[in-house]
Amino acid sequence: MKKKTCFTYIGGQAVIQGVMMRGKTGMATVVRDDNGQLQMEAKRITPPEARKKWMRFVFVRGVVNFILSLVGGMQALLRSSEVAIVEDEAPPKLNKWVAEKWKVSVSEIVTTIATMLGVVIALGLFMFLPQLFTNMISKAAPDYVPMHGIWYYLLEGGYRLIIFIGYILFTLLFKSLRETYCYHGAEHKTINCYEYGMPLTVENVKGCSRLHDRCGTTFLFIVMIISIVLFSLVGWLIGSRIQTGIAGLDFFLVFLIKLLFLPVVAGVSYEVLRLLSKIQSPVVLPLKAPGYLLQKLTTREPTDEMIECAILAFEKVLDMDSDPESPEKTFVTETKLSKLQQMMKKHFAEKQIDESDAEWILSLTLGVPRSELSKERVVSQKECGQILALYEERLTGKPLWYIIGNTEFYGYRIEVDERVLIPRPETEILVQQAIAALSEGDRVLDLCTGSGAIAVAVACEAAKDKNVTVVAADISEDALEVARTNVRQNKANVTLVKSDLFENIRGKFNLITANPPYVRTAEIGSLQREVRDFEPHVALDGGEDGLDFYRRIAAKINRYIVRGGMLILECGEDQARDILKIFSRCDYAMVVKDLSGKERVVKIVF
Repeated sequence: MKKKTCFTYIGGQAVIQGVMMRGKTGMATVVRDDNGQLQMEAKRITPPEARKKWMRFVFVRGVVNFILSLVGGMQALLRSSEVAIVEDEAPPKLNKWVAEKWKVSVSEIVTTIATMLGVVIALGLFMFLPQLFTNMISKAAPDYVPMHGIWYYLLEGGYRLIIFIGYILFTLLFKSLRETYCYHGAEHKTINCYEYGMPLTVENVKGCSRLHDRCGTTFLFIVMIISIVLFSLVGWLIGSRIQTGIAGLDFFLVFLIKLLFLPVVAGVSYEVLRLLSKIQSPVVLPLKAPGYLLQKLTTREPTDEMIECAILAFEKVLDMDSDPESPEKTFVTETKLSKLQQMMKKHFAEKQIDESDAEWILSLTLGVPRSELSKERVVSQKECGQILALYEERLTGKPLWYIIGNTEFYGYRIEVDERVLIPRPETEILVQQAIAALSEGDRVLDLCTGSGAIAVAVACEAAKDKNVTVVAADISEDALEVARTNVRQNKANVTLVKSDLFENIRGKFNLITANPPYVRTAEIGSLQREVRDFEPHVALDGGEDGLDFYRRIAAKINRYIVRGGMLILECGEDQARDILKIFSRCDYAMVVKDLSGKERVVKIVF
């Protein structure tokens, strides 16, 4: 066996058609669905050092880790089954009826029943049956196996061990479980490959051992041995003192005592496994050998495709542990709308993303109004895939409307991408004021037009009852390309000009509008991530005090506006009064507030 050079805390387990890996801060499950595609689910978990102090005590930590691993492993197993179970395995009519009647999928019902049966079978096989068999022998031969004597509990432990090994051998008869053991082998080989200090490639992983010191099979074997010793001592010391004379009650009380001592067994077993995994000396090999022998049964040589699952899950956990920003992922599978919505909102809130974006994603993908998202329904696997693609891209911080590719502004569809700012609802106030100020035959100029949203809305609304001319200008050719698309798609009568404010503008206008850059240079770094990292800074940066563009407009406005003409400007919430000072040479000026009461628009008449 190769010498290990890089021990890791990452562990895992095989799931249905895949592998789950668990690290300190994250766990990832990768499953190959029946279409041959790899699907991943990754989520954050509480690191050991963040748990309460008492949970980290020796022996206690073993119980805590056992419970967390059991719960997490069961969840991963059930989630993997939802991906592995093809939607049409159940009759289509049954799928539809269950979804409409109970608002759940058939796979959810199957996995819930399977979980309950699994717990009952485990307790029956490994706790109830050994005690029942020993009880029967004790009654048949009380002189040789006296009730609650030390041999009584040793015999019971022997039965438990025989049933455990028999159970493993029995599972080998089933093709699906043999396949799961192959994924178990892939999990071990991948972890070993990393601990051997080799790059995680399929070829490297294939050459590694499928036996590992921290295997769950070894842990269960240690649990069996510890339980035999502990239950024998406890039974011998306590069992004879709780006899009631009622056979059924005695049996139940002894069974209950064993259940109560299971956490102790788990805690001790965890510490033994932990200690043995840290010692690489051949001296302890005899203690490890039984676990290795059992792993020969519960692991099989994996295929290349299985190894790919394990590598992908392992690398995702490594990434999550090293990078707090590494995104969580969710399986693409049939699920309930409320469950999907709750998950998206939770993770958006953690990333300080507006939770309403989750509603928009669901509404746009499913084709239902946001007001109807409270009505429960089952989201199909195809719909879920579309929703999660948008959700995961939004988690990167990219604005939702860049992801969608368009947004609605004043009732018009406006295409947007990283070349232009996303039109904000408060800018519609500027459009309202502009439309109200228009007269027949007016000429309109929109400066810093960006996506062309203001120019398109004004032109289209004015065209309903007035004949006006609209010119829109911007210094960015990239922005003008987007504006041309919006002018064409909305059939707006707008002439686009490349111009640095008034540089290439000819003639005078009755109305001039502008939503210029007005963010202070020093404040750009503190803006929301989605604005700071994705929206064009040229459309944001208004100089040291945010008023550079207002001064430049004021310097030349008189050459381009007719007598009695109006200038309408959008501004930051604390800039209106300073802008009025810049345009002090005017006939009339007023400030218009937005719906939240913030000063948002300045109207100036010359």
